[in-house]
Amino acid sequence: MKKTLVALVLLTAACATVPYTNRKQVNFISRAQESQLGEQAYAEVAQKEKPSKNAKYQSMVDEVGVRIAQAADEKEFKWEFKVFESEQVNAFCLPGGKVAFYEGIMPVCGDETGVAVVMGHEVAHALASHGAERMTQGLGTEIVGTLLAVGLAKTEPATQQRTMQLFGLGAQVGFILPWGRKQESEADKIGLILMAKAGYDPRAAIAFWERMDAKAGGGRPPEFLSTHPSGETRIAQIKAWLPEVMQHYRPKN
Repeated sequence: MKKTLVALVLLTAACATVPYTNRKQVNFISRAQESQLGEQAYAEVAQKEKPSKNAKYQSMVDEVGVRIAQAADEKEFKWEFKVFESEQVNAFCLPGGKVAFYEGIMPVCGDETGVAVVMGHEVAHALASHGAERMTQGLGTEIVGTLLAVGLAKTEPATQQRTMQLFGLGAQVGFILPWGRKQESEADKIGLILMAKAGYDPRAAIAFWERMDAKAGGGRPPEFLSTHPSGETRIAQIKAWLPEVMQHYRPKN
């Protein structure tokens, strides 16, 4: 049973290279499947959320979205940009190019350059297939947990329970959360490159994340218990990447 399960995983795995960072990744979800899931998820969100009536917000997101999409140069994506009427301080780009901003994040963005920081970051997640990668990691963790449970089948129930609890905690804190932070940092870097290529000054990302950090206040968990880097870590990384990223910057006309 163990050999069959592992063999099935290896056969369905596909290797890919993340654009710009050249990181190798393994996904069990194809790009076509990922885009289909993105379409379905976007349709569900669009049914629940109300479109924004703020024409200025929608115009900014459209303008930046078109430029970031051109910089991303992803021919298979069916781009769509929407602002939803909600106070959530959030935005997302689903696989396939469906981008949504919530009204709550627009004051933090401030202007088109701030929107470009967020847009570049969210589009980067989709370009790097981070969603499929997270699904793959979840499946991999589940498989390892199943194999561990099989190996513990003849031990005492109390030992089984303690071991599985420790495995779950270790997988979460030692693997899943750190990997989430790695994806966030990767999206930050790719996003900076995209906004620079689109003609927006990537140095503005520092001020944006300072505003986001101030908005969050002290409500965030410690970095090691979070899927996201701390504000300090994020800003320090951006400053370190800027010399490389600025090589892509050409101010828009």
